Amino acid sequence: MRWQLRPLPFVGLAPAIVVALGTFAAAAFGVLGFSTLANHSDEYSLQQASALAAILAERLRVIPLEQRAVVIERAARRAGVELLLVDTYGGILVDGTIRPPSREQIANMLVGETGISNTQLGRVSFAAAPVRTPREFSNLLVFARAPKPPTPAVPLVTSLGLLSSLLIGAATLVAYWLARNVHADVDYVRARISGMSARDTEPLGQTIPVRSTDVVGVLTSAFNELASRFSEAERRYRKDLQRTLTYDKDRSAFLAALSHELRTPLNAILGFTDVLLAEVDGPLSSEARENLTIVHQSGRHLAALIDDILDLSAIESGQLRLTRTYVDALEVTQAVVREIQVTADKKGIELRLDGEHAPAWADRRRLRQILNNVIGNAVKFTHQGSVNVRVERVGRDTTAVSVKDTGPGIAPHDQAAIFEEYRQSGEQRWQRSGTGLGLAISRRLIDMHGGRITLNSALGKGSTFTVLLPSESEEDRWQDYTPVEPVSSETNARVSQP
Repeated sequence: MRWQLRPLPFVGLAPAIVVALGTFAAAAFGVLGFSTLANHSDEYSLQQASALAAILAERLRVIPLEQRAVVIERAARRAGVELLLVDTYGGILVDGTIRPPSREQIANMLVGETGISNTQLGRVSFAAAPVRTPREFSNLLVFARAPKPPTPAVPLVTSLGLLSSLLIGAATLVAYWLARNVHADVDYVRARISGMSARDTEPLGQTIPVRSTDVVGVLTSAFNELASRFSEAERRYRKDLQRTLTYDKDRSAFLAALSHELRTPLNAILGFTDVLLAEVDGPLSSEARENLTIVHQSGRHLAALIDDILDLSAIESGQLRLTRTYVDALEVTQAVVREIQVTADKKGIELRLDGEHAPAWADRRRLRQILNNVIGNAVKFTHQGSVNVRVERVGRDTTAVSVKDTGPGIAPHDQAAIFEEYRQSGEQRWQRSGTGLGLAISRRLIDMHGGRITLNSALGKGSTFTVLLPSESEEDRWQDYTPVEPVSSETNARVSQP
């Protein structure tokens, strides 16, 4: 189960951010103030210890040795500090403390002269002052307790807490008020946009009134401008669409009229050339027969071109309709192979058919047109070798017709282009033999059948086109089809004969 992050409510989020930032700022100021107060307290304690050390050291110079202990004890009691008289090696001469530091600590204090240290007395500020007389040289150490925390810390924390609470509370109220107003404006804009999307008469609806001059107001103005631009673009689109539909109708009518006007003389030309080639009116010389053959082939090519253009126009305009029934894909393929066998024999190419009887839910006429384009292209662009056609069932609901040739192959960057209108691949001199509509029309017809066409090719290794068509209808799954025996090698041989 995936956890989805829900957006936080803006009305509660803004005050929460203010409280968090205010608390963080108050804590930062408190830490800074406490650190500053502690530094000042330590400085005061060090100054007190240094002053006492200097004063008492001067007094001890004139006091006899036997009276120094009494003086040190009395001074410590009156000043509220601890005193220690030591020699130059850290040895204790007079102890005026509750518990003296270790000798190592005393030696470090004599070297440092002043500072803060943690001793057995706790955290203390110490100061050392030399006591010099003609007969001796000693040092006086003064220990003053360093407060932890500093004495004014409690009032500081209390004052800072009260002031921070007042400021954070006021900022939270202001943030809540602003967030509520912004949220109300956003809800208003969102409700108006939802209402605009639900209108049936006008897709964009009316413009949204600008209720504020803040960011939401600027956003509303920008949305209104965008909506007006979109409305204008939609009006232009509808106008262009209507013009395009009119153009498509005019183009279809023009193509239909042009087809009729071209077919009438073209059929007459083909008819007369057939009569002349049949030598009904007398024998023909070899040169005349060759010329008439060229005229007949050119006429047939022109007729096929007209058919391709009309089919493409019908597909694009949606006027082409399929009449789908269950057909035997192998039977249709055999008929197509017999027609193309003559062309293959003239080029010296071996055309073979193999496979099994397989049903296809297709339009028989359009299926024959698809296979004629695919197999005809394979024979047209194969200069030597063979073209193998195979029909078989693929899975439970698909029939495949594969066409494998030994032609020049198709480069990877050209494989998608050959299924586009008026596009071909290969050498330029071979492109003149067609219009580039055959595979484009075949792909569209296959798509209309709910199938697909695939290509596997490499330069110099030939190509394999595979037409995949549904073998069952969507409404009624074909269960009564009884497959016939697979095509034997003898049948293949008969199909391959010219």
